Amino acid sequence: MHKAYFFDMDGTLFDSMPHHAQAWEEVARRHGLTFTPQECYREEGRTGVDILAEIFRREQEKGHHTEIDNLGSEERQRHIRTVYQEKSDRFHQLGPVLPIEGAYEILLYLQSMSGTQIWIVTGSAQQTLFDQLSTAFPGIFTRDRMITALDVKHGKPSPEPYLTAWQRTRLPKSECCVVENAPLGVRSAKAAGLYTYVVNTGSMPEDIFVREGADCIVSDMAQLLQTIKHSNHTL
Repeated sequence: MHKAYFFDMDGTLFDSMPHHAQAWEEVARRHGLTFTPQECYREEGRTGVDILAEIFRREQEKGHHTEIDNLGSEERQRHIRTVYQEKSDRFHQLGPVLPIEGAYEILLYLQSMSGTQIWIVTGSAQQTLFDQLSTAFPGIFTRDRMITALDVKHGKPSPEPYLTAWQRTRLPKSECCVVENAPLGVRSAKAAGLYTYVVNTGSMPEDIFVREGADCIVSDMAQLLQTIKHSNHTL
């Protein structure tokens, strides 16, 4: 029986990916970059700074001039952080996002199981989403059980975010599991050696998650809740 559940946030707890995709596309265009909604979904899970570094790298590979071409290393990082702040501001302007249907129900069920730890492990540093956690999921999350982009050096698909969460639980890996919705998040979780559920809330074909090593793939939170209940009952 799992005693710690590590939830991704964007696309898993909040239906925030459409806002992210729009904000990324608009800000990228403003800076002469190309980043489509489809690419946004594929890169989901990385930190915002890592995503921007990847966008600039791809443009340079294509031989396109970018704003960071003639900048030194420190100036380049500072510029990337500035552009990411623009993206964060635009995300905020798009307004609040709704929780994924059924997310609160599964969190309440897990909370009712004595001794169960509930964590967030996210590549986001989006303060607006963190602020909404207490409203959308009252009484569930505490800051000491959140691993965000601010807490790690390397975001997903590196295993560091999930390894950091696991180490803080003081539990065996066999008693910890991950709930994800993104291929890079699954890659991160499996590299950390953790059992991984996928709730396919986006438009990704299932075989992508199979290739990344997902242990169980479900279509929505209701199916995940029934799967976990069945697993606990059989144990």
